[in-house]
Amino acid sequence: MNGFASTKHTARAQRNNKIATIGFYTLGALVMLLIFWLLFTILSKGLPALRPDFLIKQPEEIDAGGGIGPVLFNSFYILFISLFISVPIGLGAGIYMAEYAPDNKFTGALRICVESLSSVPSIVFGMLGLAIFAEYFDVGLTILGGGVSLALLNLPMLARVTEEAVRAVPGEIREAGYALGMTKSHVIRTVVLPVAMSAIVTGICLVAGRAFGESAVIILTAGLSTSGEMWDFNLFSPGETLAVHLWYVQSEAIVEDARQIADKSAAVLVFVVLFINFVFRFPLWLGNRRK
Repeated sequence: MNGFASTKHTARAQRNNKIATIGFYTLGALVMLLIFWLLFTILSKGLPALRPDFLIKQPEEIDAGGGIGPVLFNSFYILFISLFISVPIGLGAGIYMAEYAPDNKFTGALRICVESLSSVPSIVFGMLGLAIFAEYFDVGLTILGGGVSLALLNLPMLARVTEEAVRAVPGEIREAGYALGMTKSHVIRTVVLPVAMSAIVTGICLVAGRAFGESAVIILTAGLSTSGEMWDFNLFSPGETLAVHLWYVQSEAIVEDARQIADKSAAVLVFVVLFINFVFRFPLWLGNRRK
């Protein structure tokens, strides 16, 4: 009797496992189909009409045929500034919280604050940047203000992702390093970080894509215009980005080909975000293949 009950229980467990497996595969397939449908819809409208001169021409306010040259450059420039500030600080903060911070109530409260800041709407950081740069320092809407504000926006998420990635490294790996006579900093640098690098790069990809496609922060801190130059490295110039330009063309532009410009801008925006992920991921993929 016990053997029959055990067999029946095993058959039910296998049936439930098969149902769950089919369900998860179905959900995964639906998500992939949704992603590919979104990518196809956006790219199919913009890429066929995209020409190289569109990427370097000046935007037009009245005449048709404008490009996205300065706003595309500003997007990369502000992205570089934001990552240059947020990546070292975010990684350092995450490593400190995971490896050095004491496990007490203050650290727990600090962790809750970081998590809360990760979910704050981006427009709040835009208003903070506006108050700091446009009102307190009185420098107006600038590339520098946009870059620093985006760095502040991305810092909480990057710090939290780094902390979780470092905490996920098995303790046995650390103990092996200590057994070889390594110091704590040496273990972190040569043992822990290489193991956690894949998750950390994922976090950097997330914040980079978010920063490149952000519009609310840029509108409030960098403005809705450019200096009119293609390669303007002046940090105090206005810094309209591609995401802001896409919003402006779609909602307020009066040029007759506004819809076409919006479609091509959206395709470029999506393509660049995918390219950023590829650039960060490819070295890791190459390194894993060589192991």
